[in-house]
Amino acid sequence: MEHESTLQSIPLIASIPFIVMLGCIAVLPLVKEHFWEKNRNKLIIALILGIPTAIYLLSTGFSHNLIHTMVFDYIPFIILLGGLFCITGGITLTGDIEAKPLINSIFMAIGAVLASFMGTTGAAMLLIRPILQTNKERQFKVHTVLFFIGIVANCGGMLTPLGDPPLFMMYLRGTPFTWFFHLWKPWLFVNALTIIVYFIVDTYFHSKEPEKTLLKDKAEIQPIRMSGGLNFLWLLGVILSIAFINEQYIHAMHQNHYLKFLREGTILLMAAIAYVTSKPENRKQNNFTWHPIIEVAYLFLGIFITMVPCLIYLEVNAHHLGVNSPRQFYYYTGLLSSFLDNTPTAVTFYSLAIGLGQKATVMVAGIPFITMISICLGAVFFGSMTYIGNGPNFMVKSVAEENQVKMPSFFGYILKFSIPVLLPILVLTAFLFVK
Repeated sequence: MEHESTLQSIPLIASIPFIVMLGCIAVLPLVKEHFWEKNRNKLIIALILGIPTAIYLLSTGFSHNLIHTMVFDYIPFIILLGGLFCITGGITLTGDIEAKPLINSIFMAIGAVLASFMGTTGAAMLLIRPILQTNKERQFKVHTVLFFIGIVANCGGMLTPLGDPPLFMMYLRGTPFTWFFHLWKPWLFVNALTIIVYFIVDTYFHSKEPEKTLLKDKAEIQPIRMSGGLNFLWLLGVILSIAFINEQYIHAMHQNHYLKFLREGTILLMAAIAYVTSKPENRKQNNFTWHPIIEVAYLFLGIFITMVPCLIYLEVNAHHLGVNSPRQFYYYTGLLSSFLDNTPTAVTFYSLAIGLGQKATVMVAGIPFITMISICLGAVFFGSMTYIGNGPNFMVKSVAEENQVKMPSFFGYILKFSIPVLLPILVLTAFLFVK
């Protein structure tokens, strides 16, 4: 969103639809599960909250803010997620190898790397079924799914703007593609430490397995095989389009913002080629449907419209809210990312940082270097703290339950995994990397 048009104030009450929208996303899957399963109902809620907000913005002089957000944020956001979803949906991994702690830890490490380059959703959906198949003979495997959510579905996606949607939103606001490589140290620290903890935990549970299950696990071996590897070429096309089709390399985009849609056109082309060339049986084996991406499109239609008043308010009133240090940005972004969606949370705190107008020796997309680091780390890492912190979390949980893995409840996840395992690591991360 362009900031010169945000000098005019807006009442805080105009942010209520945004709060209600996020509240629906957080609460309805827990209390009205069957209602929330239908994408039509998500669209209805998005329109009920979004249409009045849009009318208010159009009638009070904020039409530019609304149009800019929907055209230059919402459309690229949905196209990127849809493109990655389509391309990775044509890649399958099959096989059943021995479920030793070292093998499982290697799965986690591979997922942590892939998440940054094919998105946390793509990496999670690619690897969750093979790791469940590998561990199907084992009696103790819930902990494996929990760590998988933490590492592959969240913390791994930190090194590029393709990794996690909050990072892509920062990219759209002017953060260079290669800047995210600056986050390699916290990425390596969090993922390596979490994998080490997992290895210790899995070694303990492996020692508790009945001997007959371990013998069965060794007996039923099938080599890991991949199908649809050509789709990695189209995935590379998406990566290159994000890296090079931008204002940094195409200076004409400074004069004509609509040239940015060359990037989105390339992503759509890569997705279309991937869909046409992928084997139908690969998508069938992945249980591929368009339902998840339609769900994201409907939900974020409501989110992107209703968050505009909130972003305007934050930019205008940032100095009065008391959030100004890097660690405050890290923890507040993290707290809200845990219980809401981490994408609008990251955008909200970015707008707050813009409103503060802080200056530093090194600036990134209009805010201090360390503030951008704090927002990115808080949004991505803390998205793993609950099932609703990031989109892939619930998807992994659902696939695990389809495979007869009894997953903990919403609060069980927090008590058994987030607080004892993740939270200490994330606090230590702040101490080491957010100063």
